[in-house]
Amino acid sequence: MEGALAGVKVLDLSNFLAAPMCGMFLSDYGADVLKVERPGKGDEVRYWGENKNGVGLYYKVINRNKKSVTLDLHTPLGAEAVKRLAADADIVLENYRTGTLEKWGLGYDTLSAINPGLIMIRITGFGQTGPYSDRPGFGTLAEAYAGYAHISGQPDGPPLLPGFGLADSTTGLMGAFLAMVALAEKRRSGRGQYIDLAIYETLLTLLGPQVINYDQLGIVQQRAGSRLPFTAPRNTYRTRDGKWVTVGGSAQSAFVNICETLGVPELVRDPRFADNRQRLRHVEALDDALQRAIERFDLDDLLARSAERRCTMSPVNDVAQILADPHIQARGNIRAVDDDELGCTLRMQDVVGRLSATPGAIRHPGPRLGQHNREILVDRLGYSEETLARAGILLDDGPQPI
Repeated sequence: MEGALAGVKVLDLSNFLAAPMCGMFLSDYGADVLKVERPGKGDEVRYWGENKNGVGLYYKVINRNKKSVTLDLHTPLGAEAVKRLAADADIVLENYRTGTLEKWGLGYDTLSAINPGLIMIRITGFGQTGPYSDRPGFGTLAEAYAGYAHISGQPDGPPLLPGFGLADSTTGLMGAFLAMVALAEKRRSGRGQYIDLAIYETLLTLLGPQVINYDQLGIVQQRAGSRLPFTAPRNTYRTRDGKWVTVGGSAQSAFVNICETLGVPELVRDPRFADNRQRLRHVEALDDALQRAIERFDLDDLLARSAERRCTMSPVNDVAQILADPHIQARGNIRAVDDDELGCTLRMQDVVGRLSATPGAIRHPGPRLGQHNREILVDRLGYSEETLARAGILLDDGPQPI
């Protein structure tokens, strides 16, 4: 079955995480995504994190469903090939520092003159305009710059960065959404356009009511661990057997249910916890009371009580618990995919969301470096093997060293 984006051609000139993740979301739903990588080395995400037999594992996820060709964009041949590929592309993804593609003769003005309907998604740390536009930037800087790190951590501890690429990942999601917006406009008017997306911007918008609270009330949100400044209870609590759960009682009915599930209905009658605003004023006393109640139960017993009473409670899962969870298994949230390069089956997170008529799918993990050089550069663009060999571009269809 073809995906909803079948026929959409994406030229992915990007590296690392944010823009490639945008390409992943598009390819999950059927877009034909061609990833351009440096000859010999490829995208540096191939070397991030853990590897198996020298093959980067996270690359396999972020670049699934894509094809890989190797081109050096600094060279005349590389620039010419990109222009030819962009001529019939719908979308170009890039995340080079502002002005880099223009220096190579591959800016939006040049490519859109070749293809007026072209959409270019330009992802940088600080955007294409403004006094910081020429600064290097990536997700870690954005997480601090946008205000996330300031509110993350314990009140008496340092600011904490997230344990994964939060800013890059949210930027990838936003890039995919903006691509759909631009495609809708292209279908309406036939016009292409470029999208200027700074990595910090999505996270800035997702950080809750901080801006309006400061604007109207002068409040600067501070670190509060796992608590939130606008609802209580909201925290993590240790069980008798040393595991962890979280509860969320944003609605009054949810708070009543939590207390009844834990066998402490007297907390509902306590005037300090009468409603959400009172609970926020006395949040430390509330958390202490809930911790004492929760530590009387082992995790499995507590979750069974919670399920029976439809309580707003969840285990704090590690990845081993996630893969063993019966609901995640039933929903198919983890998908097993065969990988030719490693010669084994890989499990990874499945496509997000379920379309009833045109669902997305993982067709294959991230490809070998230059796996599709022959198909694209020789068969499609017509370059000779001798020309490519002089440029240091391999055409071996078998595994290549990383």
